[in-house]
Amino acid sequence: MPQWITTEEAVELSGYDVQYVRRLARQGKIGAEKKGRDWWIDRDVFKAYLDRMLASDDGRAGPQVVMQPAGR
Repeated sequence: MPQWITTEEAVELSGYDVQYVRRLARQGKIGAEKKGRDWWIDRDVFKAYLDRMLASDDGRAGPQVVMQPAGR
């Protein structure tokens, strides 16, 4: 049985923008289901997607590093 995460949790896990996570969900790339108005994402499928993107040679598709403001 899948472990479901929200789009916000996927954003925190990946560093992607929330709109990009929603686009991946609509495109069927991250094992997501729409329940009501919210997307629920299969954590294992999403992690596998992130691993594939990190391993890609073009370097554009990997998650972004979340930068913390100085002084925190």
